[in-house]
Amino acid sequence: MNIVQPIRDAEVIKEIKAYLKETNERNYILFLLGINTGLRIKDILKLRVRDVEGWSIHLREGKTKKIKEVWMPSELKKEIRAYCKDKHKNEFLFKSRQGKNKAISVSMAYYILRDIGEEFGQERIGCHSLRKTYGYHFYKQHGDVVALQEMLNHSDQKITLRYIGIRQDDLNKLQKKFKI
Repeated sequence: MNIVQPIRDAEVIKEIKAYLKETNERNYILFLLGINTGLRIKDILKLRVRDVEGWSIHLREGKTKKIKEVWMPSELKKEIRAYCKDKHKNEFLFKSRQGKNKAISVSMAYYILRDIGEEFGQERIGCHSLRKTYGYHFYKQHGDVVALQEMLNHSDQKITLRYIGIRQDDLNKLQKKFKI
């Protein structure tokens, strides 16, 4: 099993955003949505233009079947507004080139993210990396594991810390200091 990691370096995130904004608007918005909302990739790919018209996204999560509301930060909202400007309300946000109005597949999203990871020297990047990146930076900014646990729908704080890579960071620091 391949365990993917969050993108921990804020400078790398900034570089990826600049690169994607320049090269592929759809992939740029996909990346932004993932790192700013913490939604699962399957839920992101189901979004249509009408779902992101307001300041928050309301959806029923595919995995947990729970109703969820996610507020969009102003940078994300500004970019989504520009991206959706000439799109029909029923159009998928991340349209595939195949079919009339069909979303890209999870495997296509994986290839997009894997290519981004390779381009920027990030190992072990996949679809969950966006969600984990959100969680990692949310925790680093706010230090509120309880709120993050609730946002990610985890049953335990330990699961949340392991999921976002904080526990591994702590173990790595301890290991670096270890001597016999």
